[in-house]
Amino acid sequence: MKGFTVLVQKEWREHIRNFKVLWIPLVFIIFGMLEPVTNHFLPEIMKSVGNLPEGAEFPWPEFRGEDIFVSLLGQYQFIGVLVIVLAFMGSIAGERKSGNATLLYVRPISFASYFLSKWLVVSGIVLLSVWSGFIAAWYYIDILFNQVDAGAVFAFIATYSVWILLVVTVVLALSAWLPTGGAAGLSVVLVLLYPVLDSLIGAYWTVSPGKIGAYAAYWFDQDADQSGLWGSIGVAILLIGLLMAFGIWMTKRNAAKTAV
Repeated sequence: MKGFTVLVQKEWREHIRNFKVLWIPLVFIIFGMLEPVTNHFLPEIMKSVGNLPEGAEFPWPEFRGEDIFVSLLGQYQFIGVLVIVLAFMGSIAGERKSGNATLLYVRPISFASYFLSKWLVVSGIVLLSVWSGFIAAWYYIDILFNQVDAGAVFAFIATYSVWILLVVTVVLALSAWLPTGGAAGLSVVLVLLYPVLDSLIGAYWTVSPGKIGAYAAYWFDQDADQSGLWGSIGVAILLIGLLMAFGIWMTKRNAAKTAV
């Protein structure tokens, strides 16, 4: 247990030194602030720079605060996930390539502690970023649009956090398995393209981790059918456990490939 605590502290200090604990939350917060502000002032922006013919009127839809949350989730599904992949794709593979992992492997620590310490710290940073972004958006939504029920907001963010934890686990497991470039490429394919593919052909099933983002938005609609929500969350949690076991195994298996 002491060794695991030391590894967690080591990971935390490393991400402080490379400023990931600062710039990743800032990215999510900035997008969280921009989404409601942009949607609120978009009609005025288009009238100013849209070069519309004189007298032309374009009917803009009336957005609710709930719609802005769902729109922001769409931004995080692409840009936010891409930030996570690019920021942490070399967490394990990069240490193997640079030889830094050698300094850890020669110490009496388990590979499980090594992998789990990275997973814990990265998950903490990413969840802090996602929650900060949504809460920043909530502040501006409350000012510019309408008040949104707090219970629905927290349920919405918590549900989406399950998908984010799955993304983090996929990235770290692939980093334990593949070189940095391969981990990045396969992570992008799995966590960015899978939800798109699931939305296209997933009408034939209701339980899928790729649908968690869509199910999260159902908290804003009391009449929505959430029958597949808990099944999808259960599958996601199962995959997280399996991927963590896979990541620990690949970390141990690829230890011999560490540069000296």
